[in-house]
Formats: sequence, structure tokens, C-alpha cells
Amino acid sequence: MIKHIVAWRLRTEPSVRANAEHIKALLEDLAGRIPGLLKIEVGINYVEDANASDLVLYSEFVDRAALQGYQDHPLHEAVKLTIRALTTERRVVDYEA
Repeated sequence: MIKHIVAWRLRTEPSVRANAEHIKALLEDLAGRIPGLLKIEVGINYVEDANASDLVLYSEFVDRAALQGYQDHPLHEAVKLTIRALTTERRVVDYEA
């Protein structure tokens, strides 16, 4: 199993919260629509901390090929365009469990 975790800092216009909720809805809509994607969870940070990210994605995939398929999938590609427009920083970790 592959675990894929991404954390973002978001743009402040129109607001961090509005951007987070929009991205959360787009990502969660991918559930059940991409082969090999077993689980997807998106969390919005509530703690005020200079070191905190605003939004996190936790997802699980059958294997590395499934993660690559997700990365290249047209539905995910469309979501990535919106995410790039609404974020200022991205961190990612992929690992086998």
C-alpha cells in the first residue's frame, strides 16, 4: 500500500478558509472515481501557528502504479489546476506501508 500525503499553504484571497473548503470539496469528489485510490481524506487546519499548513490531503493507493495513475488521471489533472491557483506552498510525502 502507498500512502500519499500533501500539505499546502493557501492564498488569502478571497480567504484561506474559502480556498480550503473549495479544494477540500474538489479532492473529496475524486473518491470512488479513480482506479486504485483506496481512501482520500482532506483536513482543514484550525490552529493559528506560523509553522502550520492550511490544508492536508491523506490518501491511500493499492500500489505505486495506482498513485501514478492518479497523478495522471484527467479528473485529478483538472483539480491540480485549481489547487495551483489557490496555493502558495506545497509539501508532499509518499511512502510504502
